[in-house]
Amino acid sequence: MPAGVDGPWRILLVDDSRDDAELTEIALRDAGLAFHSRRADTAETVRAALLEFAPQLVISDLNLPGFSGEEALALVRAHDPALPFVYLTGSLFVVDEPPADVHGLLLKDDLTPLLALVRRLLAG
Repeated sequence: MPAGVDGPWRILLVDDSRDDAELTEIALRDAGLAFHSRRADTAETVRAALLEFAPQLVISDLNLPGFSGEEALALVRAHDPALPFVYLTGSLFVVDEPPADVHGLLLKDDLTPLLALVRRLLAG
């Protein structure tokens, strides 16, 4: 499913919480972003989504039970080193700068910065 300049985009949400993933989807839709999403929460489902869904952006929780955001990032980078990747976390402890190959590290409690970041990443 090709995306035009205004979408619909394909966004992979790596999150063990269905509620958190839905809140992210709602925030992006409320901002007017046209997209299709798929949720994954294990290495196997991330690998399958990368191959079958071919996302144009990955938004990943940093901490997942039995699986981590770092592992998700490694899978994404092995698949496509240039695929935009953003971390979301519910943790109050957030480092000032994300790793060099990550496009953002944001708190789940404030998705406002995510909206502008997603638009910038998908437009460029």
